[in-house]
Amino acid sequence: MRNKIILFVVIAVVIAGLAGFWYYQKNIYSKEVLKLEILGPEEAELAQEIEYTVKYKNNGNIKLEDPRLVFEYPKYSITEEGESLRQELVLDDIYPGEEKTFHFKSRLLGKEGEIKKAQAWLSYRPKNLKARYESKTSHAVQIKSVPLTLEFDLPSKIESGKEISFRLNYFSNVNYPLSNLGIKLEYPSDFEFKSARPQPLEETDWEIGLLNKAEGGRIEITGNIMGKVGEQKNFKAQLGSWQDGEFVFLKEAVRAVQIVTPSLYITQEINNNPQYIATPGDALHYEIYFKNIGEESFSNLFLVVKLEGELFDFNSLKAPLGEFETGDNSIIFDWRRVPKLQFLDAQEEGKVEFWIELKDDWQIATEKDKNPVLRNKVYLSQAREEFVTKVNSKLEIVQKGYYQDEIFGNTGPLPPRVGNVTTYTITWQAKNYYNDVKNVKVRAVLGKNAELTGKIFPEDARLTFDSVSREVVWKMETLHAGEGILGGAPNVSFQISFSPSASQKGTTPILINQAKISGEDQFTENLVESTTHPIDTTLPDDNTVTASEGVIQ
Repeated sequence: MRNKIILFVVIAVVIAGLAGFWYYQKNIYSKEVLKLEILGPEEAELAQEIEYTVKYKNNGNIKLEDPRLVFEYPKYSITEEGESLRQELVLDDIYPGEEKTFHFKSRLLGKEGEIKKAQAWLSYRPKNLKARYESKTSHAVQIKSVPLTLEFDLPSKIESGKEISFRLNYFSNVNYPLSNLGIKLEYPSDFEFKSARPQPLEETDWEIGLLNKAEGGRIEITGNIMGKVGEQKNFKAQLGSWQDGEFVFLKEAVRAVQIVTPSLYITQEINNNPQYIATPGDALHYEIYFKNIGEESFSNLFLVVKLEGELFDFNSLKAPLGEFETGDNSIIFDWRRVPKLQFLDAQEEGKVEFWIELKDDWQIATEKDKNPVLRNKVYLSQAREEFVTKVNSKLEIVQKGYYQDEIFGNTGPLPPRVGNVTTYTITWQAKNYYNDVKNVKVRAVLGKNAELTGKIFPEDARLTFDSVSREVVWKMETLHAGEGILGGAPNVSFQISFSPSASQKGTTPILINQAKISGEDQFTENLVESTTHPIDTTLPDDNTVTASEGVIQ
């Protein structure tokens, strides 16, 4: 028994000795400190470039071998040239008293007030020892401001069951282009999404992409909302950046809407149609009806109509009983001039009206002008109503005729002679302004004694000819908004031959009648069309041909 106790004591002493030796090896240099620190700003603006300075100094008297420095940027940082957020450097041996600095630059992403922490580790092995040591430090930077604007344009009160249209405006004043941006919306309970412009990825998600400084945009959403009177409905939006599959939240907007008891009901008709779809150049007659659906009367009311839309020709506006304010394009109807605004009893209805024309020559500037609408907001007491009127696209077909051209090389006498054949080139060019249009067709009937030669450019153009009706048809699958306006115009050229008869001598016959372009507007779901003038033998578009050379000899 005594021998066992002695053996146990010996083993315990050996283990304690080994543990002590290991502890001694790990801590023998504990007083010989390697100082490691990160220097940098304490605050920064969103996406502002900041520089971290990692500094170390060997305060001991032992050389530190095989040192390795690891620097880790704050999560979601934007690094130079897309570097990894974790940088590892293999360093030269660190001699006693030696100090050195390293610099790391990045831009921080995050919400206002968020703390972003950078970290650094320096591991090493003191000379003549096998154990490795590690020093660690960190540095925190607070995002002091986020120069992004995210705001709802939303009424503060609305009636249950009513359609609501609102906007979400966003704008960047950040001194750096932000990429991979997106917007997420959270709708209140009992909100039914109907439509949005631009189209979302889903009903709650939009891809914004790149946003430079002083750039912004707008999302327009329409839906129905239900609720109890007095209930508050909250709309929430977040603007953020997608980084490695995660949505990094940058800015938030919250707006509340209160459900109220309806008392005034507002409706509208344009040109006697409550669902009117406008066309550039239209003359519009607006009739706005208001009805007291409550139990108490109203008196001394003002009705305000605010018009929004690039297509409105405000110089043409006529409102005999209203006053037009050019500053915000609003019309004010005063109770002193409109009897039903002076006193509106329960269940009574009144009306105001005005006339305005649309521009026929409005030019789109960018793809953002796609799918234009006319908006008019009506304000009456506590009631507010917004009406949105879609606008048809505008198609144009340009038809030109040439004798001198480089496409086919025409032949035959000029002026044309009876019994002789002269060839000409007809060129069509299609333009589409505002909305995408599908199933586009251009049609024109050839003139008397004119025939197709079979030469077409480009050769793969979908051009057909009906020998019975003598109609030439050019088909295109889709014309996108702005095609032919913001960029190159689709075109086709074909050659015709003309052999005048004796009855045409001394005249300038038509080679091809007026061309008509038509298609299905994908925004308004209407058929849109337009025509252009016919081409005769005088060839007004060919500067090399005189008027006299178009008279048949």
